[in-house]
Amino acid sequence: MSLLQEPGIIEQVRGAPDADVQATPPKASSLRRDTVRNIFRQRSAIIGFSILGFLLFVALSAPIIAPYDPNTSMLDIGVDDPGVRGSPPCIHLLGCPADQREHLMGLDSNLRDTFSRVIYGSRFSLLIGFVTVSLAILIGASIGALAGFFSGTTDNLLMRLMDVVLSFPSLILAIAIVTVLGTGLTNAMLAIAIVSIPIYARVMRASVLSVRETDFVTASRALGESSMGTLRRRILPNAMTPLIVAGTLGIGGAILEVAALSFVGLGAQPPTAEWGSMIASDRNLFFSAPHLILFPGIAITLSVLAFNLIGDGMRDALDPRLNR
Repeated sequence: MSLLQEPGIIEQVRGAPDADVQATPPKASSLRRDTVRNIFRQRSAIIGFSILGFLLFVALSAPIIAPYDPNTSMLDIGVDDPGVRGSPPCIHLLGCPADQREHLMGLDSNLRDTFSRVIYGSRFSLLIGFVTVSLAILIGASIGALAGFFSGTTDNLLMRLMDVVLSFPSLILAIAIVTVLGTGLTNAMLAIAIVSIPIYARVMRASVLSVRETDFVTASRALGESSMGTLRRRILPNAMTPLIVAGTLGIGGAILEVAALSFVGLGAQPPTAEWGSMIASDRNLFFSAPHLILFPGIAITLSVLAFNLIGDGMRDALDPRLNR
């Protein structure tokens, strides 16, 4: 009798667990989790997110952190001896007399607490960056996707229009738009969004052109999917990475450009606590009270630096050539 003919052997073989089949398959790694992990492996991204987290905390906690109303003069709240315009910081722990009111960053030319105004200014600047870039990406990505997918006449018409906008210096064009629409923070944000549209349109067009020629898009067309369905469900999700990186880098630029418009009087209007307008209102005190220019300038620098570092980190993390 052979081994296989022995009673019970066949049943044992048949009933034996297959190690390869019954072994627990490895858990599929999430693409989103891997992307986040790659981003936080970048030192620049970690530093950028840390600075951004600090700025967000300051903006959300402004009513708690700020000791005074940002638009109220010390004279309006009944202070008998508020000090002089452009008075230096008064910090009790650093030797400032205890009988004087504490002002961590001094008083501006209108006897308003500079520290409170810088704190509340973070709200405006972060809102400016996110809203302006979001609007520019929404319009620019739509134009670039249509131009890259349909090509031909549509591509030539849309991209030549973008080239016309790019032919003007961005800040000069923004000043012209605000001059036509009228001064104000909202119009300044709209102007910066308009001049930024061609940048995101060109980024999206280039990304769509590369994704459009891939095999899965060809297969989708062969299976009879409509052109708009292919663009919306197959191409756009795979073409967003360069746009995300460009948008992150663009937020810092938008904050800086709106601050520049506020500096020349076309953006935020007094008494709004916006960093660019704060620098503009006290620029004549640069030599006698440089801290009034220094503190808002540091705030602008930190916000722009945070988004630039995040953008650099995301670019390195999302580049497949650097993550093989």
